[in-house]
Amino acid sequence: MPAERRDQMLCEHGPARLHVSGPLVKGVAIMRVLRTELGIDLTSAKALLHRVVNGGCTGTLPEMEHLARKLQESGITAAATRP
Repeated sequence: MPAERRDQMLCEHGPARLHVSGPLVKGVAIMRVLRTELGIDLTSAKALLHRVVNGGCTGTLPEMEHLARKLQESGITAAATRP
């Protein structure tokens, strides 16, 4: 999504947050999804993993819903919510 459109959506609708849960949050599996879906390198994926696990990963609702779906497809319990 273009940055201008993303910023507009955040202003209009507010941010959404990505939550992961479960008895064993699989860091490697989460990083694999993040790298595939966001096209980021391993270092960036590790940094983002920390934010995801601690509930600090935010973006537009469609972005967070997309990541939640991809994580769910990998067997990770995930949801996108509005704060």
